[in-house]
Amino acid sequence: MKAKKLLAAAVAATMVMSLAACGSSNSTSEGSTSAGAEEGKKYSIGICQLVEHPALDAATEGFQDACKEKFGEDNVTFDVQNAQGEQTTCTTINNSFVSSDVDLILANATMSLQTAAQATGDIPILGTSITDYATALGIDDWTGTTGVNVSGTSDLAPIDQQEDMLVELLPDAKKVGILYCSAESNSKYQAELFEAALKEDGIEYKEYTAADTNEIQSVTTQAVSECDAIYIPTDNTMANNTAQINDICLPARVPVIAGEEGICSGCGIATLSISYYDIGYRAGEMAYEILAEGADISTMPVETATAVTKKYNEANCTELEIQVPDGYEAITTEE
Repeated sequence: MKAKKLLAAAVAATMVMSLAACGSSNSTSEGSTSAGAEEGKKYSIGICQLVEHPALDAATEGFQDACKEKFGEDNVTFDVQNAQGEQTTCTTINNSFVSSDVDLILANATMSLQTAAQATGDIPILGTSITDYATALGIDDWTGTTGVNVSGTSDLAPIDQQEDMLVELLPDAKKVGILYCSAESNSKYQAELFEAALKEDGIEYKEYTAADTNEIQSVTTQAVSECDAIYIPTDNTMANNTAQINDICLPARVPVIAGEEGICSGCGIATLSISYYDIGYRAGEMAYEILAEGADISTMPVETATAVTKKYNEANCTELEIQVPDGYEAITTEE
């Protein structure tokens, strides 16, 4: 087994309890009494979503659907707020949730989680669309649980398998640019894992980081002038600027391997896709376990999706004359 496979397995082992294995959470164990079943018991949940983006939107939708199903639609209310990518807005939103004394906070994306954790040490906080909770929360001795009022679901797909896709689709690539926003700590984490896999395969790489949206054009332009291919990890800043990136990479004929489907559909050729709806839904089930069943959030393992799908952007692959082998599924987009 290649060392990079072992690295991915170690990451998964410490972070993951399989979503599939948690299907039994749909029912309360025999003999237990659910607070959610108490007549008139209602819950308020604040949702802080970092930006409007298909992946994050799907996670929020999945979370709300699970909560409505588990609590009963009339027994749970949501205050959904979008921070428009601004840290100060995330802080304001989460502080308002604390002032309103909500029963639970859903933090959708890393910055939302970090500001929620700064806002309260008492109200349960569930994250979703978070790549690495240890990095996000500054936890050095990661064991799979936070030990504080935070848990949730991760969107980390197997990074070594994403690198395998690059090797499979772009066998002639000699130098790969790693493009991400330097303000997003989880992007740096993914970049390091991808670089370890590239190093093992003897492929040269270089990081290209943008501090914010204003730097994306210049940084991407530099990357395509120096590299044969680009890797973009799951990164909210890049996800919001895929059209700009595509307008630079596609004419330069530099293909992009993406960390998630939304980025791939905007500027990539292929990705290893998870379901953001599913990880959001599982977070909703966790909310029920905490509020209605009395689960201790500090000991709840962070969970991640185990089902992944190889997907490709048909238009970009056709334009770049990239032959996609069997086993890949075309990304479908709504007209």
